[in-house]
Amino acid sequence: MRSKKIITTVAALTLIASLTACGNDAGSGAEGGADYPSEDMDWTIAFGAGGGNDIMARTMVDIINQYELYPENISLENREGGSGATGWGYVFSKAGSGYDISTTSGSLITTPLQSDTGWTFEDFTPIGLFATDDAVFVVPEGSPYETWEDWVSYAQEQETVVVGGIGTVNVDLILHELLAEAAGYEIDYVPFNEEGQLQTSLLSGALDAIVSNTGSVLGQIEAEEVTPLLFTGVERLDVIPDVPTGEEKGIENLPAMPRGMILPPDAPAEAKEWWITTMKEVVETPEWKEYVASNYLTENILWDQEFFDSLRETTDSFETTLKEAGAL
Repeated sequence: MRSKKIITTVAALTLIASLTACGNDAGSGAEGGADYPSEDMDWTIAFGAGGGNDIMARTMVDIINQYELYPENISLENREGGSGATGWGYVFSKAGSGYDISTTSGSLITTPLQSDTGWTFEDFTPIGLFATDDAVFVVPEGSPYETWEDWVSYAQEQETVVVGGIGTVNVDLILHELLAEAAGYEIDYVPFNEEGQLQTSLLSGALDAIVSNTGSVLGQIEAEEVTPLLFTGVERLDVIPDVPTGEEKGIENLPAMPRGMILPPDAPAEAKEWWITTMKEVVETPEWKEYVASNYLTENILWDQEFFDSLRETTDSFETTLKEAGAL
């Protein structure tokens, strides 16, 4: 693969009754930890407001609060920077704590591959994987290309095209690299920590194209501010039925963003078990089902070590792609 330049710049009534009962018993904690949880929770979002990681975390906390599952306060904090390194580095520094938590994305794998973070995903305490998040490749409305073939013809004529995504070394970069390699054009990749900054740069003309999670960019598609050219999932979405998939264009095995949850290293066993038990309740609520559907996620639930096993399976392929791209 050609080397690219990287420009360095988150029975319903029965269900409700059972969840409420769980919430009323929350102070009893899981087996082996009778007083967990009994303190406020510090919830780190490792990226800025408005992105997929941020939306998922806030949805989870809304559900937890609605059903009174956590007996104390949960404080959400966006600690963006360094493609997740700042936020997850903060959680890593809380080793042994049961009162710090974070949601994850592909950067949990890829950021340590690029830089010496002092940690990898395997240092944290796994709770679960809940869903994967595919992306839409979009260009500004009014661009001279209205189809994927139009874009490819344009991009091939340029020395490079400038594209953007969330994170310096992340699933977004990997998607751009795989698309460019398959279609035969060169890219300069610009990373962002916030979805708002990414979309603003696209609309201002600073970027030729971006990839973004469907739930984050759908509003702009519906407002006809951007034009979707390709969807990275396996099947077309009903909400954008005319947009082809990568597989339809002969580009297979495009990765999706993993959406999961972690505790700090060496978190107490009672904290880990309490969160696994609680999140098993959360993912069965109608509110969570609606979040998954409305944000066009693919439900993919794995608990504890099975979650980290799935991340290990993707690490080698990510590392290979990034090395071929000159990103590592």
